[in-house]
Amino acid sequence: MKLQTRFAYYSSFLIFLIVTLAGLLFYVTISDALQTQIGNRALYLAETTASRGDVIEAFHTDNPSESLQKISDDIMDAAKATYVVIGDKNGIRYTHPLADRIGKSMVGDDNDKALINGESYISIADGSMGQSIRGKAPIFDTNGSILGVVSIGYLTSELDNLYFLYLDNIFYTIIIALTIGIIGSIILSRNIKKQIFNLEPNEIANLLTEKNTLIESVREAIITVNDKGEITTLNNAAANILNLPDSASIIGDNIKQHIPNTHLLNVLMNGEKQLDKLMLVNGDEIIVNRVPMKVKGKIVGAVASFRLQSEIEQMAIELTQVKQYTEALRAQTHEFNNILYTISGLIQLNASDEALTIIHKEVQGHSSLTQFITNRVKDPFLNGLIIGFFNRARELKIQLIFDEDSYLDIFPENIEKGLIISIMGNLLTNAFEEVERNKELRPIVRLFIFDNGEAIFEVEDSGNGIAQEKLDVLFSENISTKDRKHRGYGLRKVISSIQDLNGTLALGEGDLGGALFIVSISKRGIINND
Repeated sequence: MKLQTRFAYYSSFLIFLIVTLAGLLFYVTISDALQTQIGNRALYLAETTASRGDVIEAFHTDNPSESLQKISDDIMDAAKATYVVIGDKNGIRYTHPLADRIGKSMVGDDNDKALINGESYISIADGSMGQSIRGKAPIFDTNGSILGVVSIGYLTSELDNLYFLYLDNIFYTIIIALTIGIIGSIILSRNIKKQIFNLEPNEIANLLTEKNTLIESVREAIITVNDKGEITTLNNAAANILNLPDSASIIGDNIKQHIPNTHLLNVLMNGEKQLDKLMLVNGDEIIVNRVPMKVKGKIVGAVASFRLQSEIEQMAIELTQVKQYTEALRAQTHEFNNILYTISGLIQLNASDEALTIIHKEVQGHSSLTQFITNRVKDPFLNGLIIGFFNRARELKIQLIFDEDSYLDIFPENIEKGLIISIMGNLLTNAFEEVERNKELRPIVRLFIFDNGEAIFEVEDSGNGIAQEKLDVLFSENISTKDRKHRGYGLRKVISSIQDLNGTLALGEGDLGGALFIVSISKRGIINND
């Protein structure tokens, strides 16, 4: 059964139950009120009759029934009572609607309070005419002695007809209220279904499960807030960055309690996106995207997704490495294509000896370079990188010198090789770009690697070097000797990677006239994750 149908059925049943109970309660209340009203009316008539002078005088005559019966008939007609009975102090009737019952004892056994105690009261008892509501009052003479009793009653069976008149009205009221309630529940169920986008409960549960799984599966930290700035969603990645032991513990807290410098509240106010913004949280630099959440044009909340800048930089490093490998392979392919074109031309000119000479020279040169680098650098990742840069240098007409005294053993597993490759790749790339800018000197780059328990890398170029004023702020800002925009992150990545490896960096002027970078990394150390 669909949600809308279930809601209509359940709400209709609930309305029917409530209206029925209300009708029964109303009926009982009306019944009690009518019964009380009739009893009070009977009592008032009995007390009024008992205090009449002509009634008291009739008790002193030889035949009280003669005068009292006329008085009783007049009262009964005027008050529309079922009966008016007047009896003596022994409970013997002087009057009765039925003449044959005059002179007989009153029925009901409820005269004692009036005849003995002299009290006026209301009672419900079975009399000679059936069950009735009675008002009874004692008759006193001028001396205060009890002469008799007046009993005026209304049959309960006659009251039932009056109850049924009210019951009809109650029934019609119930039907009208139930009809209005059912129509209202149907309209309400349709509106609710619209507001939940015509989704069924199981579909909503599935969406909630998918949403929770989705925000936990992504590596980005995600926080959502409502229009009051209260946190409504927080994944584990965000809890880790905020140093929270339990992400559920802060749900409902205001975002400023945990991120005082947040700008999510500004997004809630102006509804404008904030993309790729730098922010400092708990001493860590993060990159944040903030987007408002809107429903029918109204801002109902905002979502922030963020990630540590160090992770983004690490991805940039990996992309740089891929780019470097790609450039190296492209350069190698381009160089070999040139050689193949030359050999093809020589063969077409029947200059086979010259073609063989080029082939032997190329094979011997490449084989010698590869063998030399492989023998000196045991780590396959690094020697592959060096060979790639040799091919790149050949394409750029740069002389890349690999010092013949270089030697490096395999790095232990506790050293992140990706950081080593990033350091060397960025230093060589910067050196290539620097010597290309210096048109006055021959473009030369020298690479020296040595292993004495510490891995030492030296990269020297024949460029213009780095000015002294830039050396002073090298470790605190993005430094670049190039004039192009958005540069200067290469050295920053190098410094960051060296710090992660607990290494050191020295910078000075080399023999080639340009900058000399010396990196020292202990092979016994571990990566610094602080």
